[in-house]
Amino acid sequence: MSNPHDYTVGWICAIPIEYVAAQAFLDEKHEGPDYASPNDNNDYTLGQIGRHNIVIAVLPNGEYGLSSAASVARDMLHSFSNIRIGLIVGIGGGAPSSKHDIRLGDVVVGVSNNGKGGVVQYDFGKAIQG
Repeated sequence: MSNPHDYTVGWICAIPIEYVAAQAFLDEKHEGPDYASPNDNNDYTLGQIGRHNIVIAVLPNGEYGLSSAASVARDMLHSFSNIRIGLIVGIGGGAPSSKHDIRLGDVVVGVSNNGKGGVVQYDFGKAIQG
């Protein structure tokens, strides 16, 4: 079993297909943790990329948004208290405009600015054509 104190990077995926892709990026897979907080409902994949020990989790199936991501992050930090870098990586959608020239395949990074967080929920929702 793996020591939870050895892990410093937490990676949260929004949907299961992203979780599968994240696991494929691991150079090495580790066994499950020796210990998880009693109220931690996350399932984890542990591993290594380069010299970094990584913890990967996915949001509960069918649950999206900041509150679900915050719950997963909170539980992850209770079980892996040495995490220093947190990533929320996933597929995003956007519509290009003259002001925001975003295209399929672009990489978007949220960075904190002037003491404000790098993640902002602009318009939570999902629209399906048809």
